[in-house]
Amino acid sequence: MKKILPVVLVLATVAGIAWFYQKTHAEEEKELVLYGNVDIREVNLGFRVAGRLAKLVYDEGDKVKQGEMLAQLDDEPYRNQVASAAAQAKSLRERLKLRETGSRPQEIAQAQSLVREREASASNAKQLFQRSERTLAAKGISSQERDNAEASYKEAEARLASARQNLALLEAGFRAEDIAQAKADLAQAEAALASAELQVKDTVLTAPSDGVIFTRAQETGAILQAGTTVFTLSLQNPVWVRAYVHELDLGHIHPGTLVEIYSDSSPGQPYQGQIGFISPRAEFTPKSVETKELRTALVYRLRIVVDKPGDGLRQGMPVTVKLAKDFPPSSLPATPL
Repeated sequence: MKKILPVVLVLATVAGIAWFYQKTHAEEEKELVLYGNVDIREVNLGFRVAGRLAKLVYDEGDKVKQGEMLAQLDDEPYRNQVASAAAQAKSLRERLKLRETGSRPQEIAQAQSLVREREASASNAKQLFQRSERTLAAKGISSQERDNAEASYKEAEARLASARQNLALLEAGFRAEDIAQAKADLAQAEAALASAELQVKDTVLTAPSDGVIFTRAQETGAILQAGTTVFTLSLQNPVWVRAYVHELDLGHIHPGTLVEIYSDSSPGQPYQGQIGFISPRAEFTPKSVETKELRTALVYRLRIVVDKPGDGLRQGMPVTVKLAKDFPPSSLPATPL
């Protein structure tokens, strides 16, 4: 009996070790570990117009808020363009008002007086012509004098017709086509004014979102072309992790799956995140990503959105992503970014 007891104890110990190993090994097999790198969006900032760089407010490493002014160009040339465009628009606006208002009452009254004057002249010329015809029949004047009287009468009639037409034009005002042309000219001038005013606004460079100045590429006094990079801004949000999952493990994850992200600098303080995008196309593992699988194995790219990344995650930092293969579906909405 004493000999059997040690054997039983040994067998029990071996069984316990085997059970513990199987349990631990099963937990290890259940855990899915991915490897990737932090991916922070960067944007190159520049002016939409050309000019001389007059002011730089921030330097590399400075934090900025959305809407804050980062730099400014010398805006005097653009302000002069605004003044010129404004004067042109004002001139055309007054011309349109003249077209729409029509002739002044004094001009119409003057034309009416001219018509009455020429009516009197035509009437007198007509009487002279008629008298000359009667006198010519009595052989009191020559044919030449009669012809001169007729020419004077016709000239007076023509001058009267011209005065009446001029009065009609003044009373009718400008044609609809003239007014439409004036309106089109004014619209063009106002568009030029708006463009000039926008160029003045474009001489101020503002931050499109919160972030950190990564690169300051220019100095005050530089002559810049439109689009030249002045700052490179590293955005604070969103912060992503670009990771890759083996084809065999693809069925265990989905957009919205919660994960924990570990960095080498703070392995005991994981970041929370969720899978926001799974590539629909297979590819070979990038050489910069270290995985336990063969590098020639097909993988699928993941984009993991980090919740509250803080300042601990930097661009390109290698991280480890852990999640369970049998992870329950997340109640959070998927973020397919």
